[in-house]
Amino acid sequence: MNSLEHDRKILQEAIDSSRNVVFFGGAGVSTESGIPDFRSKDGLYHQKYAYDPEEIISHHFYEQNKEEFFRFYRERMLVLDAKPNPCHLALAELEKRGKLSAIVTQNIDGLHQKAGSKNVIELHGSILRNYCEDCSRFYDGTFVKNCPTLVPRCPHCGGVIKPDVVLYEESLDVHVMTKAMIAISEADLLIVAGTSLVVYPAASFLNYFQGRELILIDRNPEKEDERADLVLHQNVGELFGGIR
Repeated sequence: MNSLEHDRKILQEAIDSSRNVVFFGGAGVSTESGIPDFRSKDGLYHQKYAYDPEEIISHHFYEQNKEEFFRFYRERMLVLDAKPNPCHLALAELEKRGKLSAIVTQNIDGLHQKAGSKNVIELHGSILRNYCEDCSRFYDGTFVKNCPTLVPRCPHCGGVIKPDVVLYEESLDVHVMTKAMIAISEADLLIVAGTSLVVYPAASFLNYFQGRELILIDRNPEKEDERADLVLHQNVGELFGGIR
């Protein structure tokens, strides 16, 4: 039995022996679907742009330089053709089986829903939802992607259409935060995967976990977390590929 098979067996046993599993995921969950993360060596923050990517996706930059914001957003973040990978699909099946009660995600790509998951708590919003800042009409991601103007405008009132995502300097939705905290606090098994655990307040939600076991999945062999009962150094999609 190789390392991947061994770790998958351990993860499967932990899931089988639990009654209420919650999955907490970050950008690393979607990298195997072709969506770049932010902080890895190939992530967006390590690529060269006219402005620092972390600044581009901040509230003040959005307000001051909408053209550059939407140029970056539409080119690098508005990924609509990505497909769910084995992790997304396995989690959807676990939910159908009644094993998984909730997914708490920092991702904005909508891949969990595309895979079939129902109870997905999106901490940072979604690229699939966009709203006019003037009249509040909602538009999907395809409308924004195909909009003939760089800064998408509402065809009804001419207002700017803003992505329903949480930018740096913006606050998380209180109701979404509460749902995430409750889900994590009620879990007996919390699986944390694909996140650097450095983005707050999302990373602090782990403090609400009071269950039996916390498993951290991270491909970085140097990555450890003192809160975790078990750390598995594997690619998330590969590890979940055989989970039932």
